[in-house]
Amino acid sequence: MTTTRVSVPGVHCDHCVASIDGAVSKEEGVQSVQVDLSTKQVTVEHNPRVTVEELVGVIEDQGYEVESFEEVSAK
Repeated sequence: MTTTRVSVPGVHCDHCVASIDGAVSKEEGVQSVQVDLSTKQVTVEHNPRVTVEELVGVIEDQGYEVESFEEVSAK
């Protein structure tokens, strides 16, 4: 599994959390999603075949701008 952290500065309420969580969770190969309102970051544990670009695309499709992203770990 790979863990990727995505910075999404527009996350500011429970609706934002639910929107991003719901969309990213539906992606095949995604194991878990955690949206943190205080840090405005989305942490995704996923199969390595799921690319960061795909994750960013899903978040942007929900209407949020992605500021940055990083692969935190790969197992």
